Amino acid sequence: MPYATSGNAEIYYEDMGQGEAVIAVHGLIENTAYFTMTGVAKALAENYRVIPMDMRAHGKTKVHGEPWGYDVDTTGRDIQAVADSLGLERFHLLSHSTGGFASVRYAMENSQRLISLILTDTSSATSFFKVQEEGRAFHERFAASFEKYDWKQVMAGIRLQPFPFFRGIADREDREALYHMVYQMIRIGDRAAIGRFIRSFYTDPDPRVEGLRNIGCPTLVLVGEKDDLFLESSRLMEREIPNCTLKIYPDTGHMLAIEQPERMIRDLLDFLGSHPDRS
Repeated sequence: MPYATSGNAEIYYEDMGQGEAVIAVHGLIENTAYFTMTGVAKALAENYRVIPMDMRAHGKTKVHGEPWGYDVDTTGRDIQAVADSLGLERFHLLSHSTGGFASVRYAMENSQRLISLILTDTSSATSFFKVQEEGRAFHERFAASFEKYDWKQVMAGIRLQPFPFFRGIADREDREALYHMVYQMIRIGDRAAIGRFIRSFYTDPDPRVEGLRNIGCPTLVLVGEKDDLFLESSRLMEREIPNCTLKIYPDTGHMLAIEQPERMIRDLLDFLGSHPDRS
């Protein structure tokens, strides 16, 4: 299996197709399957070299002891480590949710490495809590839920309380098939590692507006209209990133690649095709 070394971690990635490179970074509790199982990676790989990667604490990525590096800056360095290991001077960066937190922060300092940036259902802040103590208390409870319950129990809880991340899926007639897909994606995850990740990662409520204004590459922001947590952050990024397009998917929640793969693939191909590497 292919790995890129990044400090004390081996970052797992997959590599398919040929052409300009697209590194893809998933969200919390997901892994490369968010892009492969949904067909997004396969469709893009007909025209591009697609490289989904697993963040630390997720999928097949391995972290060899402390420091765990479960923070936004280390995740950005892991993205770059994958690019460097493959000899990619420039690449497109596709991201979802937590992977987008890291990707937009990476782009603030490194947009010269990016042909384009794609942010789906995400934010440039890594916490929605202005009061740090409130955030710690919430994330402690959230982390403990993964440590206490197995994945089948986690899925049962999601069905009972789909808000906020699974609201779009819960409203669909084919929700059971989509829930099954979600379970197949997440069941390989290390729940204890994810608990540690949650406690460490979501700490900064500052959207870094000045950093957004420094992003020099074309940017596409996609968000579902039912994704209550990320609608305003998506609009903020559209306003502040200089060359940015926002698309809001009607009747869709947080999991765009699961809920609307065909439309997402069309929008990605249109955007990528409109912004080839001109360096």
